[in-house]
Amino acid sequence: MLFDFSNVNTVWSSLLIETLNRLGLKTAIICPGSRSTPLTVALANHSQIETIPVLDERSAAFFAMGIAKRRGTPVALICTSGTAGANFYPAIIEAKESRVSLLVFTADRPPELRNCHAGQAIDQVKLYGHYCNWQTELSIPSIDIAMLRYLRQTMVFAWERSLFPNPGVVHLNCPFREPLAPIIVPEVQASLIGFDGDNFLTGITDKKAFSASPFSSKYLKQWASYSQGIIIAGVAHTQDPKTYCQVIAKLSQYLNYPVLAEALSPVRNFADLNPNLITTYDLILRNPNLAQKLIPDIVIQIGELPTSKELRKWLEDIQPQHWIISSTADNFDSLHNQT
Repeated sequence: MLFDFSNVNTVWSSLLIETLNRLGLKTAIICPGSRSTPLTVALANHSQIETIPVLDERSAAFFAMGIAKRRGTPVALICTSGTAGANFYPAIIEAKESRVSLLVFTADRPPELRNCHAGQAIDQVKLYGHYCNWQTELSIPSIDIAMLRYLRQTMVFAWERSLFPNPGVVHLNCPFREPLAPIIVPEVQASLIGFDGDNFLTGITDKKAFSASPFSSKYLKQWASYSQGIIIAGVAHTQDPKTYCQVIAKLSQYLNYPVLAEALSPVRNFADLNPNLITTYDLILRNPNLAQKLIPDIVIQIGELPTSKELRKWLEDIQPQHWIISSTADNFDSLHNQT
């Protein structure tokens, strides 16, 4: 893996691209432009991703769509700021109607250069309307570890949303400040001494086979291989609460993991079904010694994360392997853990 520590933009972009590589990205189509330089350089320097330059944005978008349709996996499409991204629109409409997975990255000016007649600056947020499975604007690049975790997990979620529940388009608007070129900034390099990129991306693998297959016993066996784990039963709105709670109880008994139940989870109303139920976790985690002893190898979260600040801070600090089970396509990973 190649991490470019030259400056903030190169670190951000190389992490973004390497995360996608590990998820299964094989091809990226790049259109020319200045503001997208950090992404372009990161892709050009990556030996495992085929990078194809196409001058015209409209042609590039249909070219990317054709490759994605043939392979059945997402293709990345990159352009500079301004009206360049508007030329992707026809292909994006086609991709939605044809259920073709595309990851569209539009570089953008930072917020301070918008709405002030700066060159090549238009409103690019939600540029493609309802034709996307999901769309967001990334944060301004940062080398803060918490922000790098956010970037890593946003790429994981973007990849999944380009494939499920139906293949389609994900749009990520990417603001960059100068310097756009890989100019060396010694202060950035010094602050990242000791940063282990491989360890930071541990556990991120090709998601297509996992996400496309139905839930099966192999995941139960994988979870059972960890001796210390917890199940978090978050907020849930189910039409059959008793059956819902019975399933969680069976999972808890099979794995021999305790269940931490949010106040708004129906699990609390059927406490007699689950001998491993814990409702006082907030109080327990306020004891530093207990919080240290109870660190799990794995966390299985069902539904939304509880509102407890103690629980959230604990999970954020320990960074466990974190699984989220949900019946919706919403992103329930507010902690940006290795999820």
